Amino acid sequence: GLETIEALVRSVEETPEPISTQVQGTIPSWVSGNLLRNGPGKFEFGNTHYNHWFDGMAMLHQFKIHSGQVTYMSRFLQSDAYRMNSERDRIVMSEFGTLAMPDPCKNFFQRFLSRFEMIKPTDNASVSFVKYKGDYYVSTETNFIHKVNPDNLQTLEKVDWSKFIAVNGATAHPHYDPDGTAYNMGNSYGSKGALYNIIRVPPEKTEASDTLHGAKVLCSIVPTDKSHPSYYHSFAMSENYVVFIEQPIKMDLLKIVTCKLRGKALSEGIYWDPKQETIFHLIDKPGELSSVKYHTKAISTFHQINAFEEDGFLMLDMCCADDGQAINNYLIQNLRKSGDALDEVYNTLCRVFPRRFVLPLHVTSETLTGQNLNTRASSQATCVHVSKDKVFCQHEDLHGDDLHEYGGLEFPQINYNRCNTRPYRYFYGCGFRHLVGDSLLKMDLKDKTLKVWYQKGFFPSEPVFVASPDGVEEDDGVVLSVVLTPSQDKGTFLLVLDAQTFEELGRANVPVNIPYGFHGAFKAST
Repeated sequence: GLETIEALVRSVEETPEPISTQVQGTIPSWVSGNLLRNGPGKFEFGNTHYNHWFDGMAMLHQFKIHSGQVTYMSRFLQSDAYRMNSERDRIVMSEFGTLAMPDPCKNFFQRFLSRFEMIKPTDNASVSFVKYKGDYYVSTETNFIHKVNPDNLQTLEKVDWSKFIAVNGATAHPHYDPDGTAYNMGNSYGSKGALYNIIRVPPEKTEASDTLHGAKVLCSIVPTDKSHPSYYHSFAMSENYVVFIEQPIKMDLLKIVTCKLRGKALSEGIYWDPKQETIFHLIDKPGELSSVKYHTKAISTFHQINAFEEDGFLMLDMCCADDGQAINNYLIQNLRKSGDALDEVYNTLCRVFPRRFVLPLHVTSETLTGQNLNTRASSQATCVHVSKDKVFCQHEDLHGDDLHEYGGLEFPQINYNRCNTRPYRYFYGCGFRHLVGDSLLKMDLKDKTLKVWYQKGFFPSEPVFVASPDGVEEDDGVVLSVVLTPSQDKGTFLLVLDAQTFEELGRANVPVNIPYGFHGAFKAST
């Protein structure tokens, strides 16, 4: 009996000038800055429409919070994809799940030849806001990112990763060291075949106009199957290591290269292979790849929670599913279904749960085989040295049975500045009793207990933690989330929860409709 959420995947108009909102309750006066959000905001041009949720044109949102008041504005990213589609009033740039049709103005022979061209990578950066060298960019997973002005959401500059390093793209989920050094991952397809690359971007500019200057590939990893590399949305990072998760969501490169010829979208080349194990690759930050590989059963993951080292182990916490088909199910037509058809789509999806893997860091040829190396008290995870350079890991759950009632947890967030790469106690996320988040959750790892914010018919976005300036505890602060109401026109609001108690402090009602988005960032006022 799921409620229809069709209104959350509908095209909307932008709000290019800030509008005021009506605040109920109280937003603490110390919360000062911009909550920036990214996600699809336009799903068709003329009589052509997108097929996949990831395809919609990037819409950037800003909630400016100051002295207990909030203003809202939004703008479409002025990407080449958006501009070209708008000019011709049809989709001319292919996206992840949508193949652009040849130009009807060309003659038959030109249209035929155009099928033999490679699909041009899109610059529709609709996934997240990221930071390099103090500047804000919006990102998807291709080689193009856009520098944007976080104060007025103007599109400033299109930047191409491949002009700086030999990669064909990068994730929208970089990690940061405390000094601002950024780490990311991207694939390359060249004479050596497909490679997974670990990337480092320095924290400082040498010139004011710098973008990704000085970026370096620290290490390249050869895929287990060179013609079918794994798809990945993010990676993990501890204090001294980057962890790449090679999962059985596979990319059939031959299918992807020929998709235009076959009249198929890029997404058709991505598939789940449950016969493969998932492999964790460890790379130290100087760029040395560990010869020891950590295996586990076939799982899929989109988002990591945290990773930290302690007592000779690396704890890897992430949101996992036992199936990797979800990416192919998030078609716009599925999200727009209602009644039994909607329930059916939901029931085909595998739930996502937070899990911890414990990786022993000092495995040598002398390490005993066949026994659990995890000596951490109170940890249920196992790691067994099975053969030279191979450790098999089994996870422990980072939740109790009650999380099943909330449909699992995705869009995990932590007090990043304080806890990333360190031992921590709390994480936040969305519960998924629907195709999108329908509750906000706070998990206490000390006793695996949940705090929940839920109101029927309300759909909250990824929670963002903002630390209190004089906070002592890890959870001293607020959690921000944009809440949408598909059954109520213009019922959007910015929700502010006390991060400790998870009680509502206030909300700012925004008189606009907003589609459900992906990721964002909080830019504190300086």
